[in-house]
Amino acid sequence: MTHKFKIFSSGLLVGIVVVGGIAFTVNNEVPTAVVTDGRVQQQWYPPELPKSMSFAGEQVPLDQRPVKELMEKQFMINAYAHSHILYILKLSSRIFPELEKKLKDNGIPEDFKYLCVAESSLENPTSRAGATGYWQFMTATAKHYGLEVDSEVDERYDLDKATDAACAYLKDAYNKFGNWTAAAASYNCGMGGYARRADFQMTDNYYDLWLPEETNNYIFRILALKEVISHPGKYGFHIPQEEAYQPVATKTLTVSSTIPNLAEFAQSNGTTYKMLHVLNPWLRSQSLTVSTGNSYVIKLPQ
Repeated sequence: MTHKFKIFSSGLLVGIVVVGGIAFTVNNEVPTAVVTDGRVQQQWYPPELPKSMSFAGEQVPLDQRPVKELMEKQFMINAYAHSHILYILKLSSRIFPELEKKLKDNGIPEDFKYLCVAESSLENPTSRAGATGYWQFMTATAKHYGLEVDSEVDERYDLDKATDAACAYLKDAYNKFGNWTAAAASYNCGMGGYARRADFQMTDNYYDLWLPEETNNYIFRILALKEVISHPGKYGFHIPQEEAYQPVATKTLTVSSTIPNLAEFAQSNGTTYKMLHVLNPWLRSQSLTVSTGNSYVIKLPQ
């Protein structure tokens, strides 16, 4: 029996070669599959780097060898992170509209949504160091920028409030360093850490600074994510519109008194304890204490 496999190169079907009774579609110059000792081996090639790239309107000096090589490294890593990018693309349909609105309202360039992708993959993880939420705030920084963090409430898990706090940080960093690239890099190593290295090296240009390894790669990772997520089809990623995750329809309820049992509260409002936490991940306990004069806005399924 002859088995036929169609293998595409750059979206084009360019020929068929039969080897050992198995038909493979190949390009004569760049084979996408070969048979060696009876095995199929897929061939991989580095994706082509765009001729020019920018972050928040600031050009990337790709003519500098160290810059180009670091950019190529992050580009290859992210362009071939197939399952990771596919899941981010699904989530982006739900998360990006809210992120984009918040960034615009705060006067922050839209490219910073890709910083959020780099930090959390648009989810709500907690790192080994304790950084938490969409924007990966440490507890002290979160509190400094007005987020409530305690045993019952952790607003680092609230996309709206955490984005406002991140925007406040980025504005402070921009005012300190004078450009968005440095502000973004300082998000990784801290304003103090970035400033100390900039003072010692007598430049605050990110692309000219020797920084900790993670920060050295940080902007390039954000740029790679921006390119791949902005042009997914160019890199072989395809999410049918009906398969993308859509925003969840909700209604809100403002509570100004303590809720001793959130499971009972959920049931009395026509939902479940699980769904209450899915829609309000900032709720971190089985109860919610509301102090006098304070209130919380809780999302419920519509």
